[in-house]
Amino acid sequence: MPIFDAPDGTRLAYHQRGAGRPLVVLPGGPMRASAYLGNLGGLDAHHRLVLLDLRGTGESETPADPETYRCDRLVDDVEALRLRLGLERMDLLAHSAGGSLALLYAARYPQRIARLALVTATPWALGWPATAGDRRAAALSRASEPWFADAFPAFEAWLDGSGDFDPVFVPFFHGRWDDTARAHAGREEAETNDEAADAYGADGAWDPEATRAALARLTAPVLVLAGGADGGPAPALARRTAGVFPHAECVVQPGAGHYPWLDDPRWFTRRVSAFFA
Repeated sequence: MPIFDAPDGTRLAYHQRGAGRPLVVLPGGPMRASAYLGNLGGLDAHHRLVLLDLRGTGESETPADPETYRCDRLVDDVEALRLRLGLERMDLLAHSAGGSLALLYAARYPQRIARLALVTATPWALGWPATAGDRRAAALSRASEPWFADAFPAFEAWLDGSGDFDPVFVPFFHGRWDDTARAHAGREEAETNDEAADAYGADGAWDPEATRAALARLTAPVLVLAGGADGGPAPALARRTAGVFPHAECVVQPGAGHYPWLDDPRWFTRRVSAFFA
């Protein structure tokens, strides 16, 4: 497991899977250890995945200053990884909350991006969070599922702010609620740094107008991938995100939830590997 130093001296770890040209991967959560990404449905057969454990997660060190968990400050860690890998420009893939980190990195270092893929990415950095309406609409489309009746009341309470996050409604984040999805979801609490997650989007993390203006000048190709069954972000929000860039395409993986490589690994790896070919 390779280790390198962040600019403030925090020791960071990354994990490599596969061979060939490197594809740097930023995890979501926010602040979930990269282990949950696995091999991204077999994407390591096409690329050498370089999966970063963000500071305070996985095998990376806890920083001395907890304010460095803020997303805009994590950009320096991503740049330090690029330098460690010796890449003039890098292919970058980000999932979920990691999408906002990738957006901030691309805005600050546009010349360092070869290609960028945003997978079910939450565009907080653009000032566009997933809405309760989008999440509710996606959930209602699952009404025929056997777990729906137990899950929906708690989910609705969470959306309107009257209830806390409840594991009973985790199935809404998966296109298929099978044994693979259950095992994946069961690891989330242990793999997530809650203190870091709370700081990720703290005051000062986002400057949406400036970020959108910077990304409008990005010359690299961008792929925005949404799950057809995902409400956060819904496909419409993914298309809006793609519209920020001058050279972007948005694709919707049919029936996929927030973790599309679990729902249909072949579809996911075929589409993503083609983009990075």
